[in-house]
Amino acid sequence: MIKTTLAAVGAALVTVAGSAFAAPSDDARTHFQAIASGDLAVVMRGYADNARFEWIGGPLDGSYATPDAIRGVWTKFTGSQGPLKLSVDRLEESANPKGATVSANVVFEGKTPIKVRYVLTFREGRIVSETWQIDPKLMVATGY
Repeated sequence: MIKTTLAAVGAALVTVAGSAFAAPSDDARTHFQAIASGDLAVVMRGYADNARFEWIGGPLDGSYATPDAIRGVWTKFTGSQGPLKLSVDRLEESANPKGATVSANVVFEGKTPIKVRYVLTFREGRIVSETWQIDPKLMVATGY
């Protein structure tokens, strides 16, 4: 009886714990949407403490390697852009037990369209590496 009860409790905990973690592709979509809406709290909660952010091209071009530096670049970006329309195309996820990489073609549309080839690397459910590659020639299908 006790073994059966413990097994049932263990199975329930695994089910609850498993549902608490989103797939990396879902986390990436949440990250993109938070950027588009200017929600810095949601943007920042996705990062590991040791995350590295590479912004390639445009006025914010640079490498950012601390939470304060990453928050600073997003504060500048969202402050200058306001709310943006989001389009995501060709989102792909590659995963193994050590982590996952999500890549996508993303367009943030506001004052002008910002076309980005995006690559996010996740470990233990958090962003450890982010590459924002400005690509003016990027083709993105409309829609989410």
